[in-house]
Amino acid sequence: MQGKGFIKFMAILLGIVCVYSLSFNFVTSNVEKNAKAYAKGDPIKERAYLDSMATVPVYPVFGFNYEFCKSKEINLGLDLKGGMNVTMEISLAELVKSLANNPTDANFNQAVSNAQTELNAGGKDFISLFVNNYEKLSPNGKLADFFATQDNAQQLKGDASNAEVKSYLSKEATSAIDRSFIIIRSRIDGFGVVSPNMQKQEGTNRILIEMPGVQDKERIHKLLQGSAELQFWQVYQNEEVYSVMENINKTLASTLKDTTATAVKDTAAKTESKLAGLGKKTDTKDSVAKQLEATKNNPLFAVLNVPTYTGQNGQPALRPGPVVGWTAQKDTAKVNSYLKRPEIASIVPSSFKFMWSVKPIEGSKVFELYAIKVTSADGKPDLGGDAISDARHDYDQKGKPEVTMYMTGDGAAKWKKITAEASADPNNKKSIAIVLDNAVYSAPTVQNEIPNGISSITGNFTVNDTQDLSNILKAGKLPAPARIVGEFVVGPSLGQAAIDNGLLSFVLAFVVILIFMALYYNKAGWVANLALLINLFFIMGILVSLGAVLTLPGIAGIILVIGLSVDANILIFERVREELLQGKSTALAIKEGFKHAMPSIIDSNVTILILGIILYIFGSGPVQGFATTLCIGILSSLFCAVLISRLVFEGLLNKNSNITFGNSVTLHAFKNIAFNFVGRRKIYYIISSVIILAGIGMYFKNGGLRLGIDFKGGRYYIVHFDKGMNTEDVKAKLTPYFDNEAPEVKTAGQANELKITTTFHISDPALNADKVVEDALRAGLAKTDTKYTIESNQKVGPIIASDLVYSAYGAILFSCLIMFVYIIVRFKKLNYGLGAVIALFHDVLLVLSFYTILDGVLPFSLEIGQDFIAAILTVMSYTMTETVVVFDRIREKLAETGKEDIHGEERNTVINFALNSTLSRTILTSLTVFFVLLVIFIFGGDSIRGFIFALLLGRVIGTYSSLCISTPIVVDLGKSK
Repeated sequence: MQGKGFIKFMAILLGIVCVYSLSFNFVTSNVEKNAKAYAKGDPIKERAYLDSMATVPVYPVFGFNYEFCKSKEINLGLDLKGGMNVTMEISLAELVKSLANNPTDANFNQAVSNAQTELNAGGKDFISLFVNNYEKLSPNGKLADFFATQDNAQQLKGDASNAEVKSYLSKEATSAIDRSFIIIRSRIDGFGVVSPNMQKQEGTNRILIEMPGVQDKERIHKLLQGSAELQFWQVYQNEEVYSVMENINKTLASTLKDTTATAVKDTAAKTESKLAGLGKKTDTKDSVAKQLEATKNNPLFAVLNVPTYTGQNGQPALRPGPVVGWTAQKDTAKVNSYLKRPEIASIVPSSFKFMWSVKPIEGSKVFELYAIKVTSADGKPDLGGDAISDARHDYDQKGKPEVTMYMTGDGAAKWKKITAEASADPNNKKSIAIVLDNAVYSAPTVQNEIPNGISSITGNFTVNDTQDLSNILKAGKLPAPARIVGEFVVGPSLGQAAIDNGLLSFVLAFVVILIFMALYYNKAGWVANLALLINLFFIMGILVSLGAVLTLPGIAGIILVIGLSVDANILIFERVREELLQGKSTALAIKEGFKHAMPSIIDSNVTILILGIILYIFGSGPVQGFATTLCIGILSSLFCAVLISRLVFEGLLNKNSNITFGNSVTLHAFKNIAFNFVGRRKIYYIISSVIILAGIGMYFKNGGLRLGIDFKGGRYYIVHFDKGMNTEDVKAKLTPYFDNEAPEVKTAGQANELKITTTFHISDPALNADKVVEDALRAGLAKTDTKYTIESNQKVGPIIASDLVYSAYGAILFSCLIMFVYIIVRFKKLNYGLGAVIALFHDVLLVLSFYTILDGVLPFSLEIGQDFIAAILTVMSYTMTETVVVFDRIREKLAETGKEDIHGEERNTVINFALNSTLSRTILTSLTVFFVLLVIFIFGGDSIRGFIFALLLGRVIGTYSSLCISTPIVVDLGKSK
């Protein structure tokens, strides 16, 4: 074996990377274990402990802090952890209207309406749709008349063509999406979500947000859908505010005499705060009594540090600048509660308004407090976001990132006055705070009066900082409302059940494979098991190192990959057996077995990898999770099953170990088999045709396929009752509350678990539509007089549903095309490619037929959704894997005869030989994967039962198709001699 040193080096290197990646889980687990021991069941104390450890080094040697380690551990998906998954859509229709100052032109507004309708029906680019519709309605109309204004004269001229206007609108649309992304991200950060995940869905005007652990839906709805409000405020300097802060501290000390809460004790023990004397720090070694006394005497300064520095005389002095306080994130709520107390509000001047920084100081969890100066009688800001005409990320003369901000005509006049006041004292230049959603993004110091409305904002910025700030400045310029069009909520109890079921199915499936390989292949089977264990270790390590999210379908993907990785070992071992039966030595048989099996292994794994990539591109959410683990697993399996196992075999041979590839029962299995697959192919055609015709008949009888809300839009809720419920009774109770629109009610595995699906108010754009539907649901469920819990819910808007339908079609057709091209290139025969593609369509039709025939018969849902498409594509990969193995054997046989192709009975004989000689591998691989899927189906939980059923069905159909359809059909597609 060549390159053994390199393979060992790569295995060791990959092992080190995986150990490093997985080590973070052990570190965080140890810290969290200590937190639980410290808290003794008190969640507040546990959270406080973890917050205090955020910046403390906890990783040995490297010294990484807990917050960093937490960000590097395995990311669990919402289906395993609980939380919310939200899809936001930026309203480009309202953006376009706003850019044109909401014109009353009938053709303009009709074009916007038509474009929105076409977008809902599956269109992609709203701007293109709008321009096309306007040009149809007004062939001679000029869009520049609506959009070219004095404020955007630098970007759009008055005589601009419609194409130039389209380009301008496209840039503004992209900018609006970017701005919304920044704003939503800052709101989520402020909400305190741990490890949120946000993604802009490229090519669309949508943003996908995952928030693990979040359950307060109404608060999230308000948080995400509220309109942004950009403001500019003058701010007080630190030295101007300190006397007020000292007065607040004294007042609190006199009113909070008997504070005995445990949280105060914890805060006093962990915080080194500056007290009223400035610069004096609480001695953390003092007794608890002294700490509590200090906290009691200085309640504000116990949680809020006043910015100071050491002066030339060695004494502490107030630090100049707009920041008036620092506090840990966990203590911001305490400071807020102090400032809101009636006795405090009465002593704070009316011109004061306190605001926090939008994000903590870099590398910490410490937020800055600002004192905003209210200069108007009505309490409004000095300047609003509507004063901004544009803002750009730029560089100053020294090449450092900065932001250039442009004001409108009215805004420039006000800006001149504000900046003149802020820079009037050359020895004490003031700052102006840039505020969005009552959080301070930046508070730059004004150096000079700015008369022309063009300002440069500089500071210790990175490129990302200036890009974000420029987007923030443009956020208040034009309204582009963001609305929730898709939503998925999983309760924590359901998430824990998913973890338990997933782990159980994982362990059992893995044990099934290990036992099978050991029993069937004896000592060689143990080599394969060792490779499987290393493979599993590599898969988990790679997933963590890439930051991939582990979901329940992802676990199913890992289990499936482990089952499929056995395929490579079976291919090799069966070829080794053939060589041994020819009387070759064990060493030579192993060498020849690996050599002859490699083309089939490469072909079969490449086909699955291609389909995994297609799944990842076209899928989203759980489908992408499945595809991620599938792709990673295939690459890892190839490395372990082929290279690692070969190294182990060579090591055993060097030690003269006796290597066996079976026992007396299994060694001669599948020998001397000669089924006439080609001769009976017409019988198989008839069987398939009957099933497909029956499926078509049931399709019309049932009124079509049962589409999930993924493909038709709607909401569904998983509701757990304290006892078993009758679905028809629940439906009857709910219907009156849904305006007599009967929902669909089904059991979700057990009689006390119901899945309730409805399209009630699904197209309602109102912000409170979700609450209206849930209130109606709860009102109807209350009539059942049974205790219940809504464990999860999902919402899919009509636009998302139409997009998913087209993506599903595209995924299936594109994968068929790719497979067709691959087979033709690999085997250089058109009839092989046609046979493979026909078999793929045959498999899809059979699975759909069984779904229509069995719908309503089985005790679980057989809906067509995203997970079904993932199953279909996986089924197609099964067929392709089996088919290319047979094609490889035919190609090998042709090479032995020295012919490029054969015809007639000779061709039939060769095809039958190829099918029979690979039958052991086909049956063994199919049975292995089937039993693995069966274990997942039984123990994996209700949430993926329909998905796994499609895979089980596909495993059987894929095996049948590869033996009876895809290869035999080559005979009918091939030319006669």
